[in-house]
Amino acid sequence: MRFDLLTIGGGFSGLVTACRAAELGLRAAVLEARTEERYPCSSRWSTGVFGVMGISLAKPPDVLAGAILEGTDGTADPALARAVAENAQRAQAWLVQEGAQFEVRGALTQSQHVLAPVRRFDAAGLDWDERGADLLMRRLEANLVRRDGAVSRGTKVASLIVEDGACVGVTATRDERSERFDAAAVVIADGGFAANPRMVARYITPRADRVLARVGPGAQGDGIVLAEAAGAAIGGFGAFYGHIHHRDAMHNRALWPYPHFDALATVSMLVGPDGRRFADEGLGGVYLANAIARLDDPLSAVIVFDDAMWRGAPGQAGPVACYPTLAAAGGWLLSAPDLAGLAAQAGLPAAVLGDTVRGYNDAVASGRFGDLPVPRSARTAAAPLPIATPPFHAVPLCAGVTGTMGGVVIDAHAQAKRADGRPFPGLYAVGTPVAHLEGGPRAGYVGGLCKGFVLGLLAAEHAASVNPVSAARARS
Repeated sequence: MRFDLLTIGGGFSGLVTACRAAELGLRAAVLEARTEERYPCSSRWSTGVFGVMGISLAKPPDVLAGAILEGTDGTADPALARAVAENAQRAQAWLVQEGAQFEVRGALTQSQHVLAPVRRFDAAGLDWDERGADLLMRRLEANLVRRDGAVSRGTKVASLIVEDGACVGVTATRDERSERFDAAAVVIADGGFAANPRMVARYITPRADRVLARVGPGAQGDGIVLAEAAGAAIGGFGAFYGHIHHRDAMHNRALWPYPHFDALATVSMLVGPDGRRFADEGLGGVYLANAIARLDDPLSAVIVFDDAMWRGAPGQAGPVACYPTLAAAGGWLLSAPDLAGLAAQAGLPAAVLGDTVRGYNDAVASGRFGDLPVPRSARTAAAPLPIATPPFHAVPLCAGVTGTMGGVVIDAHAQAKRADGRPFPGLYAVGTPVAHLEGGPRAGYVGGLCKGFVLGLLAAEHAASVNPVSAARARS
């Protein structure tokens, strides 16, 4: 079968790329490994927040690009950061044209745009049916078909076809038969590798069995593997986007993707099995999830807080807060009238935990957080609170991995690069499986939807610009 453009993966990244390509006159198809009509994937399950580094799209491109470089501690590719920043608002406008609806939710997203209808947030667990992300995926698929494109379900790509140095198609398995799909452009858009324990062990933590795959089953990293085998450059690994969850989320699906402990963690304290703090809580939930995953035992972290924090800390009344939804989802707290009793329940050394809490409380009182054995940030939006009001509480934690960082090295057009830095004709990567846009020491997170929406447009437009038939088809 012959197409002008193929996407490997049918999440937002693949659908946006294919829809924009079809709009520009290319014959486009999405190859999706799952067979269900509304196949499970992280895009469909998404809350639908579209921002850049947690910042509103309304900010000027210079601000957005600067935020990407600052948040990734300069590890992001400046040209790629600039391309995302300059095209984010345009991507949103194009999505509205395609039928997307957005709400601006200040309390939830610091005045970012969220796909509507927004999830209800009145219960734990997944809440995607008929929500904004699910509806937009269905609209994009309908738009693609209307433009003579196709979505081929149950089609698993086995290899990229490279001829004369260019990617010219793929081989795939469908209905237990091997097929060849020829195309002038192939776009890797199949998500990251959070559901692939071997890749998690290679790039994130050797204890992959002790972190939570907070994603759909299709996040296997196949596109990254295929690209590397074909000669594309890969890199930028080591960090991920995720959240902090109750340890029981490892086996209780009602405890993810919500509620999570991010808001509570930024005002309280995390300790390891030795009763000592091991990370800067003020850097937020994504950073802390990464810090937990890097522990010798990623299931050994515990959050410690008091009753005032549990029932009334800033951020705890928000839509993703643990209080009061945790208990309804089957979660539980360890509670005691004093720290010694809490330490006994949590299996922590009582004397060490007591010293850790006293040192933490002294820093809260004095504001001298830099004097702590592990210095702590004290942002106004997440000012640490004293652990002083009994009963005292603790919860064992796990790190939930949603979007992995790192993958195929691309340029500002989302075109893949070879190991020697030259462009790889015919091969693109968009969305999660791209390198050098996120990461760094603080696990700077640009935004999952942002990477799919913006890079999808850029890839389609570049593929159309080098395809001699697209302009004629677009006019006809």
